[in-house]
Amino acid sequence: MIIGLTGGIASGKSTVASTLGTWGAYVIDADKLGHSAYISGTQAFTDVVAAFGDDIVGPDGEVDRRSLGGKVFGNPDGLKKLTDIVWPAIMRMAEKEIATAKTEDPSRVVVLEAAVLIEADWLGLVDQVWVTVVEPSVAIERASARDGVDAAAVQARIDAQLSNDERIAKAHEVVHNAGDENHLIEQIRPLWSAISAA
Repeated sequence: MIIGLTGGIASGKSTVASTLGTWGAYVIDADKLGHSAYISGTQAFTDVVAAFGDDIVGPDGEVDRRSLGGKVFGNPDGLKKLTDIVWPAIMRMAEKEIATAKTEDPSRVVVLEAAVLIEADWLGLVDQVWVTVVEPSVAIERASARDGVDAAAVQARIDAQLSNDERIAKAHEVVHNAGDENHLIEQIRPLWSAISAA
């Protein structure tokens, strides 16, 4: 069983992923894969530099994420150009890691935690989609407190992502995270029991 776990900012998906990991799932974090998707020597590195210029390469020979971010932030065309390179690279890495996990233990549940699971069209990699959902006002409050950023910056990030309804439309399971962490975990316990017993 391969679960695709997604959700908006401050919706609790990382808590769900780490909890499932402690319960025995093999967790793949697409964000972490994203950080290594375009390291020097990869095809994606070559493509990103070709698309955005040599000036995004830092003194260490790697892509300077801040410099790259400056070129794509608030620039939908630039962002699409970047995701068209990086998302397929991350997908290939995720496919490889899923295959490795399944070879090591075919019965083990694999969780692919990915904020952009739906946008990047990685649904073909997974058997089920679990979506963590929180009201935007709660997400803003949580993210502001956690990241030390103002509400407007969080709102802008929420506006740039899919809405809860758009995610729910693709979901097999919806986890509402309006309460505390214990409430969140109690919601996923029966879901885990059901797939563990299958």
